[in-house]
Amino acid sequence: QLQFVESGGGLVQPGGSLRLSCVASGFTLDRYMIGWFRQAPGKEREGVSVISTMGHTYHVDSVKGRFTISRDNAKNTVYLQMNSLKPEDTGIYYCARRSPSPDSTTKFLPGTYNYWGQGTQVTVSS
Repeated sequence: QLQFVESGGGLVQPGGSLRLSCVASGFTLDRYMIGWFRQAPGKEREGVSVISTMGHTYHVDSVKGRFTISRDNAKNTVYLQMNSLKPEDTGIYYCARRSPSPDSTTKFLPGTYNYWGQGTQVTVSS
């Protein structure tokens, strides 16, 4: 059974750090593009960071220099290291597996991902 389990969310003060984990079962992570997304209250889900099958990483401008996505193939796990957190980073964070596609320009679009985890809440507040 294909499944994602996210963990690592919580309450953190501005400027703090968190590391999110996404453990996959039922398939091998490094055969697919995997993305981290977030959804703030009242807002649409948005792409944050993506890692390709080759291990290339991509981040949206708002998190560049602060967030790092990585993968541990032995543990079949993808991580999101988040540093210098800001209140606007607050939301539910999801990991997802992308449907195979030759179009890399759409890699941050939620609609191009077909399997999702249940999400983990991240709250940045003093």
